[in-house]
Amino acid sequence: MQNGLIYGLEDRPPIKDTFFAAMQHLLAIFVAIITPPLIISGALNFDVETTSFLVSMSLFVSGIATFIQCKRFGGVGCGLLCVQGTSFSFISPIIMAGTIGGLPAIFGATMVGAIAEIFISRILKYAMKIITPLVSGIVVTLIGISLIKVGITSCGGGVAAINNGMFGSFENLGIAALVLLLIVLFNRSSNRYLRMGSIIIGIAIGYAVSYFCGMVDFSNIPEYSTFNLPVPFKFGVSFNFSAILAFAIVYIITAIEAYGDITANSLISGEPVEGQTFLKRAQHQFFYCWRTQFIPKLYFCTK
Repeated sequence: MQNGLIYGLEDRPPIKDTFFAAMQHLLAIFVAIITPPLIISGALNFDVETTSFLVSMSLFVSGIATFIQCKRFGGVGCGLLCVQGTSFSFISPIIMAGTIGGLPAIFGATMVGAIAEIFISRILKYAMKIITPLVSGIVVTLIGISLIKVGITSCGGGVAAINNGMFGSFENLGIAALVLLLIVLFNRSSNRYLRMGSIIIGIAIGYAVSYFCGMVDFSNIPEYSTFNLPVPFKFGVSFNFSAILAFAIVYIITAIEAYGDITANSLISGEPVEGQTFLKRAQHQFFYCWRTQFIPKLYFCTK
């Protein structure tokens, strides 16, 4: 065990350890991946079929993109566990673009605006004089702080609880406190399997308690039961200068976020956070972030 890690970056854990770790990451990122398309669909009044397709494609592309990012093929990917999900930073400009030209304008702005990130990857060694670890650390911290509202809303019962007057009820807060306490306790356990699976175990127990308390509703499942396959240019594509400019600015901001992510991942993994090796990892991540923003929109039409 090095740097407090059970397994190092190049270690190959047994399948049972891999399974628990994989399920933990899946459940930890699942809500973050599907929430942006749900928010966007609700704001733009998309029907159930369109919403279901966007959520499915978000998960589909995230899985493929994360695999390539971690596996690192040639000059693509950083070789670290960097989950490729959806960024909440894009929600506002996406809704703005959607009100202008619908999904075609969103996809067009995504494809063209993403060029800003690949440009930064080519000049990263110069940009690092500006995007220092202090700057990227502050940005990542602010992003985390900005999500406190999301966490509090979820602990209180979510938007549905706000609408029905149950927000902050004893049941909602109790389940949230139970899951949090279980995760902390299992994470402090001397058993490595309990530590690795602390999140998934906490979520599973919390879900089971919620079910027996009558808080789980399966009534809407039939509406979202369609099996979706990637369809090239399903919604078309169009280009709006204002939307493209807004997206390019957000891509520059998320480049700083990505730099902070790669720094934190490298540090936790016991990898260097400076020098040529780190620079190449960061450049490959930026380049791949551009590809994972560009290619999915072009071929799978997803945010």
